[in-house]
Amino acid sequence: MAKQAEEIAIRESGIERAYGWDYDRHYEIYVAGADGSAPKNISNADGYDAEGSYSADGSQILFASNREAYSRKLSRAEQALFEDDSSYFMDLYIMDADGSNVRQLTNSPGYDGGPFFSPDGSKITWRRFNPDGNSAEIWVMDADGTNQRQLTADAMVAWAPYFHPSGAYLIYSSNQLGHANFELFLIDVMGANAPVRVTNTEGTDILPVFSPDGTQLAWSTTRTADGTSQLHIADWNHRAALELLAAAGAQ
Repeated sequence: MAKQAEEIAIRESGIERAYGWDYDRHYEIYVAGADGSAPKNISNADGYDAEGSYSADGSQILFASNREAYSRKLSRAEQALFEDDSSYFMDLYIMDADGSNVRQLTNSPGYDGGPFFSPDGSKITWRRFNPDGNSAEIWVMDADGTNQRQLTADAMVAWAPYFHPSGAYLIYSSNQLGHANFELFLIDVMGANAPVRVTNTEGTDILPVFSPDGTQLAWSTTRTADGTSQLHIADWNHRAALELLAAAGAQ
């Protein structure tokens, strides 16, 4: 309660702070009815559990967690890393929709997070921060954690990847054009060709998501009159996207 009161007081004061997150060890994954009713904790583990997403058939849930760091005694070096930034130990996990049968999919230094299934459930995409937390890249793997493959290598912050319902390509956000200028990009699922730029505005275009039929795109952007981040939606031309990706491959 004291921590909550302190946070409320800071917010009411109007003091601006740099973005930060404390990866609370009591964070859990919950499920609830569409109206928010009957919430139920299904992760039930010591450590920060977050960023859950369902498979298309609703049978499995992906999530990110640093629970492994709480489950064993850390070495002195690991403890120093943990105290500096506990997200260093964040990895990806998968579980059945009822919270059972939990399996760890990644085991890599640095923050693995933001996972989503491919439409057919055979693959997973996510973003992986390097160990110092200064840059992130887009990765894909098979749904069982095998065949992990890096798609981008810009040494900037590429994150929030999401599959198009066709399964042919991903959309993601990156600041490769400048630290304060996040734009949306497409990349083929093999990462064989250069990414294709989608947006072209100053500020921040992030968190893209396709509609289930692939005809629309929703994302958060600061292209507003007052510069606040708001949700936008636009029609999506799948055929044109494929043509642009093919052209990138021909270069």
